[in-house]
Amino acid sequence: MEVKIIKEGDVNIFAITGRVDTSTASHLEDAVNAYFTVPGAKVIFDCKEMEYISSSGLRVFLSAHKNIAMKGGEFSIRAISPQVKAVFDMTGFSKILNII
Repeated sequence: MEVKIIKEGDVNIFAITGRVDTSTASHLEDAVNAYFTVPGAKVIFDCKEMEYISSSGLRVFLSAHKNIAMKGGEFSIRAISPQVKAVFDMTGFSKILNII
């Protein structure tokens, strides 16, 4: 898995490539931890190139959502593939997280 951080105005985009699973979820979590403490942060996870997500990856997405929202920020997910969207739907995360 690779995470590229792109700044577009006041929005921080995390472009995720590859698999977010047990062995890579901590890398994603480390990459976004700095943004949990920024009040009013706007964060987008761009999942266009994300191939797979496990329960460990879902935990990172939910944690990012909760921590950013607690600081008055905005968290969104964009460009997820149909197979990854199916995982979000099956687990109920599609109802919790803002998927654009």
